Amino acid sequence: MPEFQAILFDFDGVLLDSEPVHCACWAEELAGLGVTLTWDFYSRHCIGIDDREMLRMMASQSDPPRDWRDLWALYPAKKERFRARMIAQPAFDPALNGLLARLAGRYRLAVVSSSSTAEVEPLLTAGGLRTYFDTLVGGEQVQHHKPAPDPYLLAAGRLGVTRALVLEDSPAGIASGRAAGFEVLAVERPADVPALLRERLGD
Repeated sequence: MPEFQAILFDFDGVLLDSEPVHCACWAEELAGLGVTLTWDFYSRHCIGIDDREMLRMMASQSDPPRDWRDLWALYPAKKERFRARMIAQPAFDPALNGLLARLAGRYRLAVVSSSSTAEVEPLLTAGGLRTYFDTLVGGEQVQHHKPAPDPYLLAAGRLGVTRALVLEDSPAGIASGRAAGFEVLAVERPADVPALLRERLGD
């Protein structure tokens, strides 16, 4: 019996280095409200969590504190800004296509992201990678986001698997995969993913 039935990938920071673009798009939208978002703050506190949690944090730390819903109202504009920027040039590692093609013949594959599927799916399609994945789980599809186990449990349930390997880059995502009962490979940057999988899977 294979050790793993499925491989579950986080999106931002694992398949695609899109976090700097997410940060820049939010910073540009929030600047109109006089709210400053820096990469230092975003990279330390916001990667791997739901956007609403990020905005609640920023609103509570504003001087004076703000209603986070005023910030959340910018989400549609931020989402469109991000989509347009990333569709124009999705920055997938060139080795990813061949890697996923090999894995898809042996494992069920899924993307499990805190971003919405409306953000993730068009980028996978533009990069020619969508067909490799049996399902996508986005942040809008679960009540409890990472670090809760819900996103990974939902993906496993859809795939009908109980033994999965998770690839994650953020503390919240790593905690989520482990809480779901799965082994987790910690990823520092997307370019590391092929070598990490080859080493773990014995390829």
